[in-house]
Amino acid sequence: MKKEIGTLLLLSTVIFSGCQSDQKDDPTEERISKEAHSPTHIDATLIGASDHKEVKLYKNGESVKLEINGKVKDFNWNNPGDTGTEPQVFYIDMTEDGKEEAVIIIQTGRGTGLDNYDIHIVDQDLQEIKVPHYEEIVAQHIESNVVKKDHETLTITGQALGKEYHLDYHVDPELELQQDELGFGGITIYYLENQKIKLTLAASVFPINVADFHITYKFDHTKNEFMVDQIKVAPIQQ
Repeated sequence: MKKEIGTLLLLSTVIFSGCQSDQKDDPTEERISKEAHSPTHIDATLIGASDHKEVKLYKNGESVKLEINGKVKDFNWNNPGDTGTEPQVFYIDMTEDGKEEAVIIIQTGRGTGLDNYDIHIVDQDLQEIKVPHYEEIVAQHIESNVVKKDHETLTITGQALGKEYHLDYHVDPELELQQDELGFGGITIYYLENQKIKLTLAASVFPINVADFHITYKFDHTKNEFMVDQIKVAPIQQ
């Protein structure tokens, strides 16, 4: 009888041990382990995200970290962080290839007569796609000439993307003309419209803004970068 009891105890111990070995790891411990290695727990501050959180932007010292669907990469983008305007973050197909890209619009300057933004387009492999800066656009696609026709009129002529424009702008007779070309850079505002990149670029004759150049970009599949598609010139209402 004692032998039978001993055999039963031994069998129970084996069965119990087998049950323990078949149990899965504690799901709570597994979740904590994953979170510890998640990009959302890196030493950085979340400053923007797309609507459904596919794209997250973090401030990390002087640079930023961009996360797209769990993949993370550092970018040395200008992000002053003290303009009072949060970054705009989108996840949208900008290249018409059926795949979404991350779109980041960051305000880089703000003040009297100053309103500047930068735009960044990054694909799902975390490769940034070139978007021509306004300085490149002005150098390659915009020509201008400014003269004071009489005491109260500035005559502004030139070409934008090969199309001629002509503006007459009423000014204070006391204005001393200090330039013969339009100035750019005070206001550079990027935004999205119908999955297109748009840029409003203000043109100035110191100390006043006289016209807005409305620029539309398109994607060049051959060069794998964005390029200027249209430029419309509109006088600023006085």
